[in-house]
Amino acid sequence: MRSVLLVPTALLILVATGCAKQPATMPASASSPSPSAGSTAASRPQPAPAPSSMGAGDAGRASLGAGAGTAGATAARVSPREFMENAALRDVNFDFDKYDIRPADAKILDANAAWLKTNAKSQLLIEGHCDERGTPEYNLALGERRAKAAMSYLTALGIQANRISIVSYGEERPLCRERGEACWAKNRRAHFLVKNE
Repeated sequence: MRSVLLVPTALLILVATGCAKQPATMPASASSPSPSAGSTAASRPQPAPAPSSMGAGDAGRASLGAGAGTAGATAARVSPREFMENAALRDVNFDFDKYDIRPADAKILDANAAWLKTNAKSQLLIEGHCDERGTPEYNLALGERRAKAAMSYLTALGIQANRISIVSYGEERPLCRERGEACWAKNRRAHFLVKNE
């Protein structure tokens, strides 16, 4: 009788504590893309992206609210629909599977920062975009890293972090739909939108 009770008890304990499962993992290439040693980086030192609280945005995209770079702060959600194009702010592009700021793009960000300093009441939304290669999940994460890299660069130039929000669209919103490097290079970008307060 005693052994009959031990088997159900052992099963109950296993069910209650859970079986030893391997944690869900992403492919190694999707963990954290980093600039390779041979990649070109901006001559200005790049600060590390600030920690943030990421939440799910609509349509499955990753988004961060204004002031996301402030540790411990609750990020206010922004609506991308409130932001508009501005011809003074130019996109920056990235190399394949990279999120480091290239020297030519650093000059573009310098000009964007100068505009933001003269338009101090403007809020900024940085969209991170990728080409079609890679999984949707990987591209959302890479798009976020690209937006954060642009944000970090701008904050290092004196733009307040609480003026900046980021969103990643991954591969969802390509500028070019042809297949090939010339087209893909256009899609690997950080795009800038503004909203006046």
